[in-house]
Amino acid sequence: MLALLLVLVVIVAGTIGYVVLGFGVLDAIFQTVTTITTVGFREVRPLHTAGKIFTIVLILAGVGTALYAFAVIIETLVEGHLRRDIERRRMERSIARMTGHTIVCGWGRVGRAVADYLAGQGIDVVVVDHDPERVAGIRHAAIVGDVTDDEVLRTAGLMRAKALVTAINTDAENVYVTLSARALRPDLVIVARARTEESEPKLLRAGATRVVNPQRIGGHRIATAAAQPNVVEFLDVVMHDGSLEFRLEEVSIGAGSRLAGQTLREADLGTTTGALVLALRNPDGAFLANPPIQTAVQTGSVLIAIGTQGQLSALRRAAARG
Repeated sequence: MLALLLVLVVIVAGTIGYVVLGFGVLDAIFQTVTTITTVGFREVRPLHTAGKIFTIVLILAGVGTALYAFAVIIETLVEGHLRRDIERRRMERSIARMTGHTIVCGWGRVGRAVADYLAGQGIDVVVVDHDPERVAGIRHAAIVGDVTDDEVLRTAGLMRAKALVTAINTDAENVYVTLSARALRPDLVIVARARTEESEPKLLRAGATRVVNPQRIGGHRIATAAAQPNVVEFLDVVMHDGSLEFRLEEVSIGAGSRLAGQTLREADLGTTTGALVLALRNPDGAFLANPPIQTAVQTGSVLIAIGTQGQLSALRRAAARG
């Protein structure tokens, strides 16, 4: 675009110069174009001293500019810059249509695992990484840029996203991304990766909804698999495998839900939906495992339930229906 703009500037300047020298507008444009392209046609009209000096200056400036523009265009076509630019614009249009998606910052081992799992659950994912070679050819929507830049986050659809996962290799960058995202979206769910235990409280103070230390969780997971292998395998199958019909999901009680204000006995979810409520999280964040049937359901509560896809769908409908 810059090269073409320079050519246009030279043409306009040359046209104005020849008009000042007494040429008509069309003749001035013709004279300018034939001069900077070195076609070699005769002059439209004889040139006097001022005209010759102006033409010399135009040749020196215009020919170089035209050659530069031609070289840039050839390079763009040969190296595929135009194709990549078209793909980038198509990707941005696709992201602009997304809503309720998850942004994954950092395309390392953790970022890959997060994005692949979310995609497997049918959730749209936008990956942001500064290295174009890392994200080349991935099956998710991707943006190349600095994740600490607010404009990059906006391009990734931050204002329409449901959640953001920052899984960059350094805790300092994760803190910075968390601060930026929280400032732009106070209601956003932000999950931050922590490499050290010292960084966890800093990430929480920066605005992270949840902080995850993969090394510590991995150690706990290994220990649990050794001590209670059947429990771990069951949870894996329910949450990740898909070989069982049952699923474990969370269902939020929104404003206007008919369940709000009812007890679990009155709602009788087991009969009406078939799903089994394993736990309930109150709006204040407190968990109640295996809640008694006299427990009241409030607006903003979250039900942790297990059931088939159909049963969980019925539970979501019941939670949403006024």
